Amino acid sequence: MIRVGFGIDVHKFVENRDLWIGGVKIPYGYGLAGHSDADVLIHAICDALLGAANLRDIGYQFPDNSDEFLNIDSKILLRRTAELLKEKGYTIGNIDSTVAAQAPRLNPYIPAMQQTMADVLGVDVDCVSVKATTTEKLGFEGRKEGITAYATVLICK
Repeated sequence: MIRVGFGIDVHKFVENRDLWIGGVKIPYGYGLAGHSDADVLIHAICDALLGAANLRDIGYQFPDNSDEFLNIDSKILLRRTAELLKEKGYTIGNIDSTVAAQAPRLNPYIPAMQQTMADVLGVDVDCVSVKATTTEKLGFEGRKEGITAYATVLICK
């Protein structure tokens, strides 16, 4: 059985917070607001994986009103998501993701993001695609107010 999932996540920029995207710390003057470390890319990928396996979503599995997940490293959430899929008998075929951000420039960090997430998930790095785009200065991303991440996944049983 082959299943497809789609995920999206959005976070706004805030001061005095580290910026984590795809499990990689990005040097920038702002971080993203959130209950966890607010890794927008990992959250979109978790949602896509959970949706594909009919396991609801990241907010259901890892509630943002739980102290257990306060400031948690999102790589832990990604690992737990992979474990939930494995319990249902699924393996990850591939992940295709896009991060929409006017700033910072993400292209130099993409190989590290791919390797980090592949290592966490226990898949080949070739199974994890990460792309970055701007919104041509349109919308909240274009005004540098935050970041959106999108992910599509294929899982197999």
